[in-house]
Amino acid sequence: MDNQRYDTISALFEVVASLERKWSNEWNQINDLGFSKTHILLLDLLAKEGPKRPSVIAERLKITTGGVTVLTSKLLKGGYIKKTQSSKDRRVSQIAITQEGRRVLEESKTQVMALVQSMFGMLTNEEIRTLHKIFEKCLEGSSQK
Repeated sequence: MDNQRYDTISALFEVVASLERKWSNEWNQINDLGFSKTHILLLDLLAKEGPKRPSVIAERLKITTGGVTVLTSKLLKGGYIKKTQSSKDRRVSQIAITQEGRRVLEESKTQVMALVQSMFGMLTNEEIRTLHKIFEKCLEGSSQK
């Protein structure tokens, strides 16, 4: 890798890290529900796609299975999700959203939309599609190592 490419990628890394900190701070300022962004992403995944095994959740949210355990413990205690055993194989558990979880997810939409507007409102639809493609390509490239 030549020096100019390295310097550009280093600068990009710094910008991405700064954006992540900025977005986390903004989420913490507007979030009055007491859930992290990842909690909301998990509830949204379950609401859209139905019950999932912890390993699938880990893969989809790009976290470890240990991270899923930590993430789900608060939601399980509050009754926002439930853990069920497979009728075919009792060793296999799945996580499903509850009605209370759906209610919290619905409440979070206003806050999420405000954050999304702050994060991406200045971009055109074409720029958002391009950014999405770039981020997906980066994720695919990093998972192949």
